[in-house]
Amino acid sequence: MSADLFGMEQSTPRILDRKEAAALLEVLQALRTHSAVAWCERMNSGAARMGARFVRFGWPGCPDVLGQLKDGRLLGVEVKGPTGRLRPAQVLFLERIRAAGGVAFMARDCRDVLREVEKQSKEIKP
Repeated sequence: MSADLFGMEQSTPRILDRKEAAALLEVLQALRTHSAVAWCERMNSGAARMGARFVRFGWPGCPDVLGQLKDGRLLGVEVKGPTGRLRPAQVLFLERIRAAGGVAFMARDCRDVLREVEKQSKEIKP
């Protein structure tokens, strides 16, 4: 553990491996072409120094992809590579989306997207 500019503990920076980057592209393509999805966008998070300022992007646990289903529900998808696991902040954020009536899940590839979005579409229909 190290400290950031404000003295807050920081974990070792994560490095996005090629497998996770490829999974992200596949998941985004599957979401953007799915008939139940109104829109979705990649959410970047992290921090950077801009001159003398330290600027944060996103918030802890924010999913890799945020969007909306055509029925109006919020969509949050955390993308992981073949062996990646959710961090506690990510689990909490996905649970918050679900608790508010949204759709949230972890995906490793397009099969996860198709399964989860179809499952959620069936649950909403009478």
